[in-house]
Amino acid sequence: MEANEAQELQEQAEHGSHESSLRPVAFTMSVVAVLVAVTTVLGHRTHTEAVLNQNRATDQWNEYQAHKIRSNDTALVSDLLTVVTIADKDAAQRIAKSYADHQAKWASELTDDKEKAEALEVKVEQAEARANRFDLSEALLEIGLVISSVTLLTRTRMYWYLGIVFSIAGIASAASVLFLK
Repeated sequence: MEANEAQELQEQAEHGSHESSLRPVAFTMSVVAVLVAVTTVLGHRTHTEAVLNQNRATDQWNEYQAHKIRSNDTALVSDLLTVVTIADKDAAQRIAKSYADHQAKWASELTDDKEKAEALEVKVEQAEARANRFDLSEALLEIGLVISSVTLLTRTRMYWYLGIVFSIAGIASAASVLFLK
């Protein structure tokens, strides 16, 4: 065996020992990459939930507004019936009573529509808060992944530890979603 071959074998053995010492770093990076993917999906789904709830709230407010307009129009016609002279007073009273019955019904519907719309707006705010936490989690996990990858280039474990700190912060941010109302 020549001196060059022995030196190459020694370098490969040293390189192999470096490779095995970086296995935990590579494994950590794999786990963090999976967590990034999971939080990304959860974040997108939560943003979609917020948008859908916003659409429902908008629809509910539109229904409330339609009932309000109908109620106002009926009130105007009722007021008009009281000031105009009508030949058939009985017919005018029946129409006025019918309008008054509608007004009573619509008053309760207006309250219900408003409560439903406000409840949907609360759901939108909750979904947006959860989505923001998932977005923060995703960013922290990505930062942790990138910083950990620097360990592979520099062979300095300090970067791996710093990456783990960011990753733990990202996991905590994702877990904090469970504590939001």
